[in-house]
Amino acid sequence: MDRVNSGILLVDKPKGITSHDVVARVRRLAGTRKVGHAGTLDPMATGLLVLGVNHATRLLHHLVGLDKEYLATIRLGASTTTDDAEGEVVAEASEASIAAVSGEAIAEEIAKLTGEIDQVPSAVSAVKIDGKRAYQRVRDGETVEIAPRRVTISAFEVLETRRAPDTVDLDVRVECSSGTYVRALARDLGDALGVGGHLTALRRTRIGRFAVADAPELDDLVVEDSMLSAADAAARALPVVTLDDRQAVDLGHGKRIAAPDDAPRDIPIAAVAPDGRLVAIVERRGAAQFKVVTGFPSETSAQAGEGRA
Repeated sequence: MDRVNSGILLVDKPKGITSHDVVARVRRLAGTRKVGHAGTLDPMATGLLVLGVNHATRLLHHLVGLDKEYLATIRLGASTTTDDAEGEVVAEASEASIAAVSGEAIAEEIAKLTGEIDQVPSAVSAVKIDGKRAYQRVRDGETVEIAPRRVTISAFEVLETRRAPDTVDLDVRVECSSGTYVRALARDLGDALGVGGHLTALRRTRIGRFAVADAPELDDLVVEDSMLSAADAAARALPVVTLDDRQAVDLGHGKRIAAPDDAPRDIPIAAVAPDGRLVAIVERRGAAQFKVVTGFPSETSAQAGEGRA
C-alpha cells in the first residue's frame, strides 16, 4: 500500500529558532516543499506548532482560529521594547515600588485582564498596518500605533511567585482566544501595577484539542510515524458528518449534497468518506444542502497530479 504523503504534524518547537525554521526542517524530512503551519511562535517561545503537509495544508485555515493555552513567566519590575526578554529594557522600577506590589494587587489586576478585553498588540508584532508588518515598521524607525482588538482570556492564573529585591517573577497559565498576545498581558499587568512587566519565558501547551504532550521534539521527529490524517485532525477541531459512497463522490466533484435537518448552519463541518478519508470541509447552505468550502483530493489522485506536474 502507498504511504500516506499528506497529513497534520504536531511538533514541539525548541527555543531560539523561528517557526519558519521548523517548516524548513520538516520540508526536508517530508521531501516536499508544501508545508505550512497554523500559527507562529516567536524564537524565544517553545511548544506546540501544528503543521500541514501536502494537501492537508488546506486544513490549516480551519485550525488557525482555535483557542490556545500557554505557560509563561512574567517578570514585574522592568519594561522592554518588545514586551519580552528579547528587547532592550526601557524602564525599571525602584526596589521600594516592587516590594510594595502585593499578591492581592497582582490578583486584582489579573482579574481585570480576564474575560473579554480590548488588547493592544505589541508594537513589534506580526499585525499588519496598511499591508506592512508592525515589527518591520518599528525596524524602519517608524512610530507604530496599533488599534486594540477584542480577545478572550478564559483563564489567567498564577502558578508560582518568586520575589527578588528588583523583580517579581510570576509563573502563569493562560487560556485565550486566537490573536491574543501573552507578552501584551505581561506589559499591561506591569503597567497596571506601576512597575512595568515583560515576558521571560513562553511555552504553548495546547491549540484547541491538540496538545504539546502528543508532539515530538523537532530533533526526534519521524514524519511517517507522527503524521495525523487530515480526517483525524479535522475531527479534533470541527463537527463531523459521515458520508455514503455516492455523497463522497459528489462532494469530491464539488457538487452540493443534501444535509440532515439537524446539521448546524454557517459553521465548517468535516465531511468524511466511509473509508475514513476527509473529502471536504462543508457548510450548510440554503434549506438543507452542504456546499464545499475546502476540498481534499484522495491520496491517489493527488499523487497522480504530482506525477503529471
